[in-house]
Amino acid sequence: MKIFGKSISDYLKFEKVFLILILVVGLARLGLSMAGVPNSTAKYLSLTVALLVGTIFYSVTVHTSGFGSYKQLLPVLEFLSITGGSIIIAGIVISILTGKDNIFSSPEFAGGANGKTWAHAGAHFVLMFVGPLVLWLIGSLIMFITKKVTGARAPGGSAAA
Repeated sequence: MKIFGKSISDYLKFEKVFLILILVVGLARLGLSMAGVPNSTAKYLSLTVALLVGTIFYSVTVHTSGFGSYKQLLPVLEFLSITGGSIIIAGIVISILTGKDNIFSSPEFAGGANGKTWAHAGAHFVLMFVGPLVLWLIGSLIMFITKKVTGARAPGGSAAA
């Protein structure tokens, strides 16, 4: 299956480092919380920060590496979001099934409400697919600036005439 001319495996290979980073940060955050480490400590492992840094990095790198342009940036950000969102949803489902809060379901991280609900998990599912559209807009601006600074690239990575 191709998305904007690239296979899913092309995307996953291209962004492997940040996919692994998001997995490590998310699972460590969940694991620490479930092990009893206070949320005030575990919160410093931030999926949001990892995703924002990944957005900035790939908004520059998709262009400068010759991987693609604006349309290829969207699936890159989507795969990052799916990775992080899946961990968050798993944490919420664990809370629902066990009846015990973790960092992804505690009220302080669920807008002050009970985070052990299917509605909360569903909201994160929707956010997994809508959030990257917002990140893509930000990333597209970054890529636009990158293209102005580095020069436009033609397919294959050479500078356009």
